[in-house]
Amino acid sequence: MGKVLNEKGLVYRNKIAWEIFSDSLKELKPSGIFVLTDENTLKHCLPYFLKRIAFKIAPETITVPAGEIHKNISTSLTVWEILSEKGADRNSLIINLGGGVVTDLGGFVASTFKRGISFINIPTSLLAMVDASVGGKNGVDLGHIKNQIGVINLPEMVILDTGFLKTLPDEHLTSGLAEMLKHGIIHSKEYWERVKNIDVSKKAEFEALIWDSIEIKKEIVTKDPLEKDLRKTLNYGHTLGHAIESYFLENPDKKTLLHGEAVAVGIVLATYISMETYGFPKESLHDVSKTIFKYFPKQTFSKKDIEAIIKLLVFDKKNRNGQVLFVLLEDIGHHRTDCVVSNSLIYSAFEYYKKI
Repeated sequence: MGKVLNEKGLVYRNKIAWEIFSDSLKELKPSGIFVLTDENTLKHCLPYFLKRIAFKIAPETITVPAGEIHKNISTSLTVWEILSEKGADRNSLIINLGGGVVTDLGGFVASTFKRGISFINIPTSLLAMVDASVGGKNGVDLGHIKNQIGVINLPEMVILDTGFLKTLPDEHLTSGLAEMLKHGIIHSKEYWERVKNIDVSKKAEFEALIWDSIEIKKEIVTKDPLEKDLRKTLNYGHTLGHAIESYFLENPDKKTLLHGEAVAVGIVLATYISMETYGFPKESLHDVSKTIFKYFPKQTFSKKDIEAIIKLLVFDKKNRNGQVLFVLLEDIGHHRTDCVVSNSLIYSAFEYYKKI
């Protein structure tokens, strides 16, 4: 059994997790239970979940459309209305069963319905397990701009069961690797060396790396829950990554990127900028780039694309007083926060990405 975080937000893993989950339901004594799924987890994950829990109160299932494009206020409004119509009160419980979209949106809905009701996250994607479900960030997108509306509020607990990963398409499994690779880069050379050669076919080793990745995020979040400094390092590669993801989401001529695919590009760009700005070792830059391209296909960017992506940087949540602020590295495991980067250097980073 594993535990992560303090008080609310504990993360439990393996079979004992379901026993703890059942015991917690008895302690919470919810007046009603609502399971939030999307169209995919309704089909592929809900049956697996229901086989593991004997509910005294039959849960109601609320299903939202799948995909980042639906992580918005409109979908939240629909869920709020359903909760209200079904008589949910302040003692109700929402169980978010799904990937990052479901846990982000479900946590936001729960945190705001009747000024806050309890919720539990059960992440079903690798990305959600190692990132979205841990740390208490809940929210929705504003148009195509990522995570502009939200709150920080911990779930009652997080249940981690890697059995759900068997339901994932390959590209969604790979998407989660981007966050694990990011954890390696910001944490230590030791973890980076382990995670860069990850082999998902070796179950025990893969699960150990997943848990280590969660532990890394837990350690950072516990030290800096409100993102004053250290927690900003979890945004490594995300400043440009989120802008790229938003641009591809709104542009009909571009194929929508999964979060991890966009962050993978952002990691390469941020690492190049780190080399130019703070002397991040060139050989490590090549190692990071080679590793990213081992798992993620290279994307193409025209000058027009890059111009549009740079314009989207103004919406990044780390910005202060009109300045776009980056997280950069001096070396693997050695960070700098609140770094100002010129547009010309961003262009150079895209040029590096194109040529590498």
